[in-house]
Amino acid sequence: MERWRRGCVVLQHPMAAQSTPTDVPARLDRLPWSPFHRLVVAALGITWILDGLEVTLAGSVAAALQTSPRLHLTAEQVGLTGSAYLAGAIVGSLFFGHLTDRLGRKKLFNVTLGVYLLATAATAFSWNFESFLVFRFLTGAGIGGEYSAINSAIQELIPARLRGRTDLAINGSFWMGAALGALLSVPLLDPALFAPDLGWRLAFGSGAVLGLFILYLRRFLPESPRWLMLHGRAAEARKIVGEIEERVVAGTGQPLPPAKEGLSIGAPHKVTMGSVAATLVRRYPGRTTLGIVLMASQAFIYNAIFFTYALVLTKFYGLPADRVGLHILPFALGNFLGPVLLGHWFDTFGRKPMICITYSLAGLLLGATAWLFDAGLLDATLQTALWSIVFFFASAAASAAYLTVGESFPLEVRALTIALFYAFGTLIGGVGGPWLFGVLIQGEGRAGIVTGYALGAALMIAAALVELKLGVKAEGKSLEEVAPPLSSAP
Repeated sequence: MERWRRGCVVLQHPMAAQSTPTDVPARLDRLPWSPFHRLVVAALGITWILDGLEVTLAGSVAAALQTSPRLHLTAEQVGLTGSAYLAGAIVGSLFFGHLTDRLGRKKLFNVTLGVYLLATAATAFSWNFESFLVFRFLTGAGIGGEYSAINSAIQELIPARLRGRTDLAINGSFWMGAALGALLSVPLLDPALFAPDLGWRLAFGSGAVLGLFILYLRRFLPESPRWLMLHGRAAEARKIVGEIEERVVAGTGQPLPPAKEGLSIGAPHKVTMGSVAATLVRRYPGRTTLGIVLMASQAFIYNAIFFTYALVLTKFYGLPADRVGLHILPFALGNFLGPVLLGHWFDTFGRKPMICITYSLAGLLLGATAWLFDAGLLDATLQTALWSIVFFFASAAASAAYLTVGESFPLEVRALTIALFYAFGTLIGGVGGPWLFGVLIQGEGRAGIVTGYALGAALMIAAALVELKLGVKAEGKSLEEVAPPLSSAP
């Protein structure tokens, strides 16, 4: 049983006599925004930019890989390398997610970045199809592992009142990477500037250069005190919090308010696959259902656009293939601005109403776009503009889905649950979605595309209704209040 006493959260435990009070969460959550938190965002949030960069570069260099004198890949082989990247992301998220909960956030967000850095650098030196395939798999594994490690660390280091807007902005930065990849690919793939077998190698090597800089920044980040607190290392957790407080005071020049709340925890909880399953299915079935619905619907709506993006612009509007990339930039801008501009309201107006609003608006606007497209009332420019508006809201919704699955489960299993939901969303968006859309758009007309858009719209609206029923009011609350640690559970 949970009970509140004198402003302190006391969580009963069978080993209550061995419970240890700690003020670590309260001390972290009361901190003002400071240069330390900006470092956390820059050094850890870069993962989404790297993923956007990788995905865009991979698509941009597809033609160059087929004409490369050394690789000379077929269209089928290019598709297989894309699948290898997705498979690596899924395997990496699950494998490294489990290790992140066992060994700590700092160890793993350095290991996973190192895996990505080495793999993408190796990709630039691929000598045949098999080597390229393996290196793309390992690159995906590094990125997938990054999601688990860095999302856990970010949520555990950012103050509760700012957690929503910070997490949404970081997730939205994927589109900065996408835009960067689109811009980089133009000069790197220009045969007048670089040889056909060199440009695509430099493109992949650019990710490694950025990774080296970020690896250096991460040297200045500590282990998550919350993770240390629940793994029997209370003294080390208090020491790191004290060092963070000193950095915050030095950076802001302001004294810190006292920490008003404490938390009592019991013996460390040993994480097993059984305990993870029990947490998801028995303890939090509603939150698990909500996470699945939110992740699946946002993955499908993104697939609804991406899988048909070039087809719609070239086939129905007659846009030259070499100009499709120009229409990615406003689309990427809308996706980036949505989480950044709307993130504040997820912390103030609340998670549940904002998730409902963004999911439902994205669904309704996509439905209206599908009707206008079917009626032949759009051209390429207006179509892109409407997509940008749809995904202004859809991007905030998708980022909120990642936020929800990250903060809705206990800290001991947070990284692995993030990995599980990420893997599920990747499977839906990267495997199930493309297969379904391949079936829908086999015909020559617009009917199949409209059907796909309508299905995506319906799923987003359904997700908004599920959020209305099962949503978690996490705004302004400590992670331990939203989901009490398993080590303190009865």
